[in-house]
Amino acid sequence: MRLRGQTVTELIQAIRGMNDVLPAQSQAWQNLERRFIRCLTQYGYEEIRFPLVESTQLFKRSIGDLTDIIEKEMYTFNDLNGDSLTLRPEGTAGCVRACLEHGLLYNQQQKLWYMGPMYRHEKPQKGRYRQFTQFGIEAFGIPGVAVELELILICQRLWRDLGIENAVELQINTLGELGERQHYKEKLVAYLQKHSDSLDEDCLRRLERNPLRILDSKNPKVQEMLQQAPKLSDSLGEASQQAFDALCVGLRQLNINYVINPHLVRGLDYYGHAVFEWISDKLGAQATVCGGGRYDALVALLGGNATPAVGVAMGAERLLLLLEILNQNRLEILPVTFFMIASNDEALHLGLALSEKLRDSLPDCRVMTNARSGSFKSQFKKADKSGADFALIIGEDELKNKTIGLKNLRKLEEQISLSEEDLFIYLQQYLYTHSN
Repeated sequence: MRLRGQTVTELIQAIRGMNDVLPAQSQAWQNLERRFIRCLTQYGYEEIRFPLVESTQLFKRSIGDLTDIIEKEMYTFNDLNGDSLTLRPEGTAGCVRACLEHGLLYNQQQKLWYMGPMYRHEKPQKGRYRQFTQFGIEAFGIPGVAVELELILICQRLWRDLGIENAVELQINTLGELGERQHYKEKLVAYLQKHSDSLDEDCLRRLERNPLRILDSKNPKVQEMLQQAPKLSDSLGEASQQAFDALCVGLRQLNINYVINPHLVRGLDYYGHAVFEWISDKLGAQATVCGGGRYDALVALLGGNATPAVGVAMGAERLLLLLEILNQNRLEILPVTFFMIASNDEALHLGLALSEKLRDSLPDCRVMTNARSGSFKSQFKKADKSGADFALIIGEDELKNKTIGLKNLRKLEEQISLSEEDLFIYLQQYLYTHSN
């Protein structure tokens, strides 16, 4: 009851699209975070943390002035010094800035992960919020398809651990080189201008500024019209096509199901060559659970040397929503570490497959891969520096004899060669002996 003359203090509520996580929900969050960290630890990736607020120019230069994020979604403000600052709308740009500032990319390879809030001023709806939590994985300084395959394997392992493997579909595409995209844009714009009556207001706005994003339109009428549009794959050079073919071959060798989606472009300008997404038909309009790809030009764009780079990001809220819909929810932690050493691409692919089997049968272990063949000397140095207990070796002799070399890196013991079956028996006995 309010007495005469008494004022009522208005209750201050959370900003629309920025949600509280209450104690009853936090257990599910912690469970998801632990599983993500455990999975990345198994692959030898390390955590990096960087600020929520960055210079606005960082995102304008990296994401692209003509993207929706820059045009209408960023939380940007001037601080007391008059500097333009922005709440981070995504993680990759800040991760690259931090690596460059602290010299982590100079003649080095880095495998990193991060998690934390991102901010975009867009219309809130289920699975899309103005403050959202993103899990990100980035790999720098590693050319070739093996690291792309490893990122996809990481995601697939996480889906399996969460129990959502059968509820998501991997879609892939290639954006080729910048020049190839520019050539394709010209053909695409010419086609779209002839069919402008099929474009909605959003697509008409993008036609002059960012036509590739029209390919990603959710409007059924637009998608129907795009069925006859020129395809980006027809504008690719031989090198770009070979790189994409190598990714497809690797996925098939690793028994990873995928669908080629020629309209998959991702929303950020820094992507080039391979891009990929996992989508689910359980989430309605917000179907994308996770997405990423290669962005070799970004480090140089932000002032560093040209550096191969590939990454992937997933939204925690959408993963939790999918777990809730599927009525899933599950937990654990690790010792003994292995480092995979391979002599060539054939050995590297066999090593990736063997690493997956080890993680399946010995879940309390970490298995790290170099994701690139090199001299045995340099790979053994990396293995020793990683802190691994054992090196698993697939060289020319091992390929010929269908064996795997096993070298204890922490004891003066002779390297031994074992068949795959005997290797698993040996390791299980070793782990049993050293856990008792």
